[in-house]
Amino acid sequence: MMTTQKRGIGLVGTLARIVVGIAFIYLALTEFGSPKWDLDWYAVPLGLIVFPAALLLFQAVRLRFTNDRLNATGVLGFCLNFAVGAVLISFDYTRDAALLFYGASMLLAAARGYAGCEVLAITNWVLRRDDQVGCVLFSPLDEIESKTTGSAVTQT
Repeated sequence: MMTTQKRGIGLVGTLARIVVGIAFIYLALTEFGSPKWDLDWYAVPLGLIVFPAALLLFQAVRLRFTNDRLNATGVLGFCLNFAVGAVLISFDYTRDAALLFYGASMLLAAARGYAGCEVLAITNWVLRRDDQVGCVLFSPLDEIESKTTGSAVTQT
């Protein structure tokens, strides 16, 4: 028996995630917007396998100690998430992989209607969880959409 899950984001949140997800993938493929299509061989497996696997491993280790929902949505979670993303995008070796990872995560979050931070979209989907970390891009947008249209359910 399949259960249906209510979408946590509305139309604006969904479209924003699609646009930014596609933009991140485009930037990864085009050397930051130049017409030259350039992607290092290791970027795809690093961004679409290694990064999600590392987060999955973190979650698996964490779940050995507690089954409680991860809810790091405060300033510390936001700053840590931002810092990790900034570091990954700052280095040439991980830039394209990080952009692919974030882009794919955003597209998955849009498809699933996931209101949490896109960093955990893949692991939450695989583990069927709803863990949260402070989201840099869309938490404020989802909050505004929820208050103005009532179509998005903010997750705390």
